[in-house]
Amino acid sequence: MEKNIGKRFMEETKYKYAVESDQQKGLKQPPLQLEYSSDSNIIDLPEPKNIEIHSISLREAIENRKSLRKYSNQALTLEELSYLLWCTQGVKQVVSRPATIRTVPSAGARHAFETYLMINNVEGIKSGLYRFLAIEHKLIEVDLSDEIGSKVNDACFNQPMMEPSAVTFVWIAVAYRMKWRYGERSYRYYHLDAGHVCQNLYLAAEDIDSGVCAIAAFDDEKINNALNLDGLEQFTVYIATVGKK
Repeated sequence: MEKNIGKRFMEETKYKYAVESDQQKGLKQPPLQLEYSSDSNIIDLPEPKNIEIHSISLREAIENRKSLRKYSNQALTLEELSYLLWCTQGVKQVVSRPATIRTVPSAGARHAFETYLMINNVEGIKSGLYRFLAIEHKLIEVDLSDEIGSKVNDACFNQPMMEPSAVTFVWIAVAYRMKWRYGERSYRYYHLDAGHVCQNLYLAAEDIDSGVCAIAAFDDEKINNALNLDGLEQFTVYIATVGKK
């Protein structure tokens, strides 16, 4: 790795180096969500407003929160998975800019993330890789092959919490969604936004007697290849396992 590249990143993404953005140039705004085929298998999720959970106080959630690396064999329910997705990327409103107003903050409401899920143990859902359609609040099948789980685990160096997790969240950035407005400074915002999202996952998991372990140690090329991402315009930023305590 090139020496001092981190310092260069912080220096060269300062506002004093900013150039005219594509938004300022009047170029077309990128879509709010990745497209998908109408022939794809879509799975309906329970509506967030209809989900009933035994909620704890925010203070309890904050004080109880810690990284959990060992999980029980109990499956998550579809309602619980829907709740976690709502708390981490739920779309409350699509406004006329256009932009999505979500349950987490994002620089300029750009919301560059798409959520992929490596599902291992969720009631009524086949094991495999899925993508969350945040605007519709649904799941779409991506890869249900026998190999996909081992590919994702291997990309995360087969850390011990991967295999027993009920579901692993993988947040990927669609780069131009943020760069259209902020240019090179966007690379700071992807990582800031990832922190907002993952902390919401930690706190929401406490509501359903579950735990989370955030993962920053992964092989970028392997995880991007497993998700069929090019690693440049779309790339993995953060990963987290979830399971019952």
